[in-house]
Amino acid sequence: MAPFDGTVLSKNADVGEIVAPLAGAVSSRAAVVTIADMSSLEVEADVSEANIPRVFSNQPCEIALDAYPEHHYPAYVEKIVPTADRAKATVMVKIRFKSYDRRVLPEMSAKITFLPAGFADSAGMTKPLLGVPATAVAGRNGRQVVFQVKDGRAVEVPVVAGQSMGSLIEIKEGLKAGDRVIAKIDEKIRSGTKIAVKAK
Repeated sequence: MAPFDGTVLSKNADVGEIVAPLAGAVSSRAAVVTIADMSSLEVEADVSEANIPRVFSNQPCEIALDAYPEHHYPAYVEKIVPTADRAKATVMVKIRFKSYDRRVLPEMSAKITFLPAGFADSAGMTKPLLGVPATAVAGRNGRQVVFQVKDGRAVEVPVVAGQSMGSLIEIKEGLKAGDRVIAKIDEKIRSGTKIAVKAK
């Protein structure tokens, strides 16, 4: 009898094989099946040591699975493992889903977005938020603007900014997903300024 309700992930023994707790013999198995509690799945993320001070317990997050990139799952920081990986200069952070989705499977790849405290869950949003680096927004003539790059020159675009999201700021009006903007602007940048876009 299993110690908890779960889903069978693999069958480790066949009829007639010996099952022993320590699997000492070559032909024996330590378990008949491998099971998992799918409702308690977590994402393990390696966070750089430089960024770990920004992460805290119960911090709201969003999980985007590579298999379903259009869907963002609300989540939170379950645990910050109290040890670092010297070779990678990272600290492991465990993120827990807030709700169970049958499409989420063990060992899937995922991307994590750490959100500021008090940030609304994506489950309650009617559409995804659009954000740009906070350094891309400036005040000009009493209004907030960003600069897009068109035909190699800067073009001033008025925007309506919303809430801060860490190093990003929400854009409610003025831009759409996919628009390219100058990530960091200063007083020298005006409409018509020639911009050299560096290839990645």
